[in-house]
Amino acid sequence: MKLKLAFLATLALAAGAAQAQSAAPGVSKNEIVLGTIQDLSGPLASYGKQIRMGMQMRVDEANEMGGVHGRKIKLLIEDDGYDPKKSVLATQKMVSQDPGIFAMVGHLGTAQNIASMPVQFEKNVINFLPITAAREMYEPIHKLKWANAATYYDQMRIAAPRLVKDRNLTKPCIIYQDDDFGQEVLKGAEAGLKSIGKELSEKTSYKRGATDFSSQVAKMKSAGCDLVVLGTIIRETVGTMAEARKTGFNPLFVGSSAVYTDLIPKLGGKMADGLFATMTSAHPYLDAAEQPVRFWANKYKTRTNEDPTVFSVYGWGAMDAFLKVAFKVGPQLSTDSFVKTMETMTFPRDMFGTAELSFSATKHLGNQYSRLSQIQDGRWKVTSDYVAFAGLKPVQQKDGKWKVESEFFKDQ
Repeated sequence: MKLKLAFLATLALAAGAAQAQSAAPGVSKNEIVLGTIQDLSGPLASYGKQIRMGMQMRVDEANEMGGVHGRKIKLLIEDDGYDPKKSVLATQKMVSQDPGIFAMVGHLGTAQNIASMPVQFEKNVINFLPITAAREMYEPIHKLKWANAATYYDQMRIAAPRLVKDRNLTKPCIIYQDDDFGQEVLKGAEAGLKSIGKELSEKTSYKRGATDFSSQVAKMKSAGCDLVVLGTIIRETVGTMAEARKTGFNPLFVGSSAVYTDLIPKLGGKMADGLFATMTSAHPYLDAAEQPVRFWANKYKTRTNEDPTVFSVYGWGAMDAFLKVAFKVGPQLSTDSFVKTMETMTFPRDMFGTAELSFSATKHLGNQYSRLSQIQDGRWKVTSDYVAFAGLKPVQQKDGKWKVESEFFKDQ
């Protein structure tokens, strides 16, 4: 009888251990294993490299301070080459190996995240602050989906009508990447323009990886477009603007946060001056006026031997947010305890000017605001603060909080 009871007790303990493991994959007594998937070999390899280095910097900082409640952070990194199919394979590898990963942090790409999330969720793995602003990152609501970036849809829903009204423009148009990302920019621009009684005069698209934009530019020039919304990323932005300048076509260009990168002025030179982009975190120039940013940027360069970019900030910030939640959870880290804590989290505006993030059980998008920046003399300059809705202006109160007033917000 004693042997039988001992055997049953052993089975119960084993079942309990298995249950604990399923509740918190990637968590052991001494370690928290996290995963990230980046483009390290494809068209967005520069972004992926910067995100990876920013994340690793924050991991190293945390581990140098003893980790999280005695657990060191281990970051697993996979390359998907910006290919959703490869992203799925990378996800399967991460979640299936022993001990698996606790969370996927800062995964780059809209289509890549959409393809990978079902694989993660089957294994109870959180998708935490992906580097994409698609609505699918938090809709429909799911306990494992947490996003922080104002959506491409909302960015363009606000920016397009705002520029049309501010600059008295009459013929807005769009060029967009024919995929989930580009469609979000398109839908946002259409919705925003509809709100002021306008519509796109011309819509033209391109396939991912395209390098020739002459036919698209010719269509927009023929339509007399005076505003071009860019549902583009790096090469496509530079290629479109270069083709336009070459043909004497000089509309106002505005892109989403996907074009807010130092690579645009570096690759485009003076031709890129005047480009607007929606954005959240500011590019961390090494000679930034703000001491905290300057200190951070020089620390990053010392560690990586490269200048930081806004994508370095995205990676660092996503990992920093994860660590703050994990610290608040306490020693008993599980998927459920992390999710319950996340539902109570508020992250204040940081040194990079990122908007305050707040979450709840019914709010899995931390921030719905974006602001405008423009390339002036080869550098990005912030030209507005956060705007929640076209036609409204945010005003900072004495207590540091922001209140929205009913007045169309002009550029600073």
